[in-house]
Amino acid sequence: MSRAERRAKITPGGRARGARLRDERERRGWGRRELARLLLDTIDERQKPSHVTVASHIKEWEEGGGISAMYRAAYATVFGIPEDELFVPAQALHGEPACDDELEALELTRRVAATDVGDETLTALEMAVDDLASAYPRTPPAELLARTRRHLGYVSRLMDARMTLAERRRLVIVGGWLSLLAATCDIDLGRRPAAAARLRTAAQLAEHADHPEILAWTLETQAWQTLIDGDYRKAITLSRGAQEIAPRSSSAFIQATAQEGRAWARLGAGPETRDALARVERLVAPLSMPDRPEHHYRYDPAKSDAYTATTLSWLGDPAAEPYARGVLARLEAPSSGPARPRRAASARLDLALALLAADQPDEAAHTALQAVTSGRLVPSNYWRAAEVIGAVEARSVRGVADLRDAYHELCSPAEHDPGEA
Repeated sequence: MSRAERRAKITPGGRARGARLRDERERRGWGRRELARLLLDTIDERQKPSHVTVASHIKEWEEGGGISAMYRAAYATVFGIPEDELFVPAQALHGEPACDDELEALELTRRVAATDVGDETLTALEMAVDDLASAYPRTPPAELLARTRRHLGYVSRLMDARMTLAERRRLVIVGGWLSLLAATCDIDLGRRPAAAARLRTAAQLAEHADHPEILAWTLETQAWQTLIDGDYRKAITLSRGAQEIAPRSSSAFIQATAQEGRAWARLGAGPETRDALARVERLVAPLSMPDRPEHHYRYDPAKSDAYTATTLSWLGDPAAEPYARGVLARLEAPSSGPARPRRAASARLDLALALLAADQPDEAAHTALQAVTSGRLVPSNYWRAAEVIGAVEARSVRGVADLRDAYHELCSPAEHDPGEA
C-alpha cells in the first residue's frame, strides 16, 4: 500500500490518537529520532528494525496511521503511561487529558471553601507555584510547560470571580510567577516569541501587583536569553537593570548579579567578572540552605557554585577545572537532598570547557559526550555543547566523530550546528 493510500484510510479516531502521541512526545521535549531510539531500546533484538525505519513510522503514527501491538507496548513503556490509557477511544483524545488531578484538587478546595476565591484556594495555588518551580530542575521543559499552562488557564478563569482586593493581588502574583516559569520553559525549548509574550505578561502582572521581585526576575530571564543569543553587552545591561529593581536580599538580586558575571566572562573581561563573582560570594555567604533548594526562584549555595564554575570556565581561568570537578561531584552525590542530574549535565559542559583550557582535549571530549547522551540537556544549552565540540574538533581528538554523531542525534543540529558555534 502506498503512503497516499495509507493516509486516505486514516480515520478521525486515528488522527486524534496520533495527536495524542505527538503531544506526549513534544511535552517531553523529544524529537522523532530520540523517541525512535527510546522505542527501539524496549524491543527484542530479533524483532528490532532500523532506527531510520522507526523514525519514519513515528511520523506516520502521529498523522494517524495504524500502529501494531508491539509498538503500542513500546510507547506505553517509554511514556510511562498504561497502554489502555494511552490508546484510549478517540473521543477521549481531544484537548487536555480528561482527568487533571492537580486542577481537580484546586477546584475542590475552592468549592469546599464555599466562596468564589478565598484563602484556601489562593494558598493551594501558591503551593502549586512552589511545586512547579521545584519541579523545574528534574522535569523535561515541555512537560513542565504543559502543567504550568493548565494552571495559568485556571488562574485566568478565576480572574472573573468575586474576591477582595487583597485576594486579587495574591491571584495576580500567582499569575505572574506562573507566566515567568512558562517563559523560562519556552526559552529552554527555543520558543522565543512565546517566551517574549509570557515575559511581557509576567512584567505587567508584577507591576499591577507592585511586586518588584517578579519584575526583576523578568529582566534577569531576558538577560539569560540575551546571553544565549550572544549579545553580552545587552545581557549586562539587563542584569544590572534587574539588580536595580530587585529587593537587595532577594534571590532575584543574587541571580542577576551572577548573570552579569557570566556575561562579563563571555567578553573576556577578567576584572569585571571577578568583581561580580566576589559580590555573589558576599551575598550568598550568610544564606542558609532553603527548605526546597531545587526551587528555581530560590538561590542556594549549590547554585552559586555551579554558576561560578560556568563563569570561570568561560573566562578560561585555571581554577575552573578543579572547581568544576568539585561542583559535579556535589551535584551527583550531594550531602543532603536529591541529586540534580540536569545541573550535573550542564556542569559536565563546564568541566569539558575547563579541560580544553587545561590542554586535556581527550577527557574534554569524553566529558562532553556524557553530557550530550545524558538525556538532560535542554535546547537552551545546546549551543554550549556545540562550542565544546567545535573546540575538540579543532584539536583532532580521537572520538570526536562519536561526539558529533551523538550531538546530531540528540540535540537538534538543524538549529544549533557545532559548525556555527
